[in-house]
Amino acid sequence: MLARYSREPMRAIWREERRLELWLEIELLAVEAMARLGRVPADEAAQIRERVSFSPDEIEKREVQTQHEILAFLEEVASHAGPAGRWLHHGLTSSDVLDTSLALQLRAACDLLHQDLLALRMTIGEQARRYAFVPMIGRTHGVHAEPVTYGLKLALMYDEFGRATDRLLAAREQISVGKLSGAVGTYAHLDPAVEEEVCRRLGLTPAPASNQIIQRDRHANLATTLALIGASIERWAIEFRHLQRTEVLEVEEPFAKGQKGSSAMPHKRNPILSERLCGLARLLRGYALAAMENVPLWHERDISHSSAERVLFPDATATLDYMLVILDRLVADQSVYPERMAENLARSKGLYASEGILLALVRKGLSRKDAYELVQEAAMRCWRGKEPFAVYLHDTPRIAGLLSPEEIEHACDWKTYCRHVGETFKRVGLEAPEP
Repeated sequence: MLARYSREPMRAIWREERRLELWLEIELLAVEAMARLGRVPADEAAQIRERVSFSPDEIEKREVQTQHEILAFLEEVASHAGPAGRWLHHGLTSSDVLDTSLALQLRAACDLLHQDLLALRMTIGEQARRYAFVPMIGRTHGVHAEPVTYGLKLALMYDEFGRATDRLLAAREQISVGKLSGAVGTYAHLDPAVEEEVCRRLGLTPAPASNQIIQRDRHANLATTLALIGASIERWAIEFRHLQRTEVLEVEEPFAKGQKGSSAMPHKRNPILSERLCGLARLLRGYALAAMENVPLWHERDISHSSAERVLFPDATATLDYMLVILDRLVADQSVYPERMAENLARSKGLYASEGILLALVRKGLSRKDAYELVQEAAMRCWRGKEPFAVYLHDTPRIAGLLSPEEIEHACDWKTYCRHVGETFKRVGLEAPEP
């Protein structure tokens, strides 16, 4: 599925040829940095840059024999460089190249995911403003609570993905670290100035300290960030799934012409996009666990993390890229039914006013306990009866004796509960339209 739907830019980041290109650039920059320090003849460094190339097929053939990808790569590249090729990988270890190139790939993936998040927030913001003052019932425990607006619900979503954006950028900064410090991180055969120059030219920060690898807490931080963004996607996918239930039907996923919902039941319009997102969020959490288990490696390093990361990061970043694009489409093209929202709001018969009446009675001098019991008794009669809640409030002498008809009607008006929508929009960075 992801092979069909992942966008080309994300797939390009993880192509094998791109990885080999990054390896070559790191090796060349290291040679050139050593030349500037006088450790490598400048003319030979220039020859290497001019002459080197590689064949991915030839590297693959060499790896069959060497069972070592970096050595297979170096043999192929050096074969094109002539005698000067002896300076390639001088003082480096495999992880200097592997971890630094992985940092570049992860940074590029984060940049694409950042673009996805910006686009998604723009879509959410547009829809939030569109439905800013469309009333609907708010639900707690799945039960009618007090009125909200659909725009207010989406403003909450907008704010959540703002935090997701901040987390991604912070994780991007922490993962944008390179390392060229040799076999166990001591720079025994390589001047630290080489690492500094190479990282600077690549736009990375040199790791302040390393052993043979860049420490994997950085990678686990990124993987858990991706999983947390996935959890936010799942949170809203579940919300839209619930709102599409037949008994609710306030919001519905886009359903294209010619689309089919069921192989057996032609009437079905299932929330398949939301359900798909929920399933993929589980994958991201699994990848996060694998990344955390990669943190405790033996001594200066072992290789147990490597195999997992070859699957983990290409899949996790491509999966989240896909999820964000799908969620954007879902929000942009969903059908919203204000009339149905109004119908469901009315199903409570105004019982959502119970807290407003409770607080009004407290302001009139009743204890909270007495006020609660009065309102609850009227509410239970309303549940069993057929009239709006206001009727039962007017028919309760002690309540009617303290609250005027106008005060009761005010408490039962949904607008009373949503009068601060515009302020909430401003706090999350959205401009609310006029009511």
